[in-house]
Amino acid sequence: MRAFLFLLLLFPLLELAVLIKVGSAIGVLPTLLLIIFTAILGSVLLRVAGLSTAWRARERLTRGELPEQEMLEGLLIAVGGGLLLLPGFISDIFGLLCLFPFTRRLIVANLRKRVEEQALRQRAFADDLAASQGRPGAGRPNVIEGEYERRDR
Repeated sequence: MRAFLFLLLLFPLLELAVLIKVGSAIGVLPTLLLIIFTAILGSVLLRVAGLSTAWRARERLTRGELPEQEMLEGLLIAVGGGLLLLPGFISDIFGLLCLFPFTRRLIVANLRKRVEEQALRQRAFADDLAASQGRPGAGRPNVIEGEYERRDR
């Protein structure tokens, strides 16, 4: 949690440092025009990519399938468009990574894999927990019963 807070506080400082470096290299007016251009590009890409993802989700729904891939891609498109609307070049890079179909699918595949692993970890001891709470239909927990005797001599 501390690392996330640290990165959250560090991000604007990094954005400002990059803006100053780019501004000193290419000038103030080209830097401002570049920031405005990326914001416009982000809104256009957000609209186009969002519509195509919504169309694919609708097609899957009409076939009777759940559009989980399209929902995750839609979330990434929204995050990417929001990052492109923010002023700064670092957020623009991450926003473009979220909007390009190839990298977006890689991110979604990685995210789905991590969620599945987390679900498997949570289910690992579900049977033992259910049995210890006395739920019907649950098997007995893996417990070895026995007696012991302490000998301190």
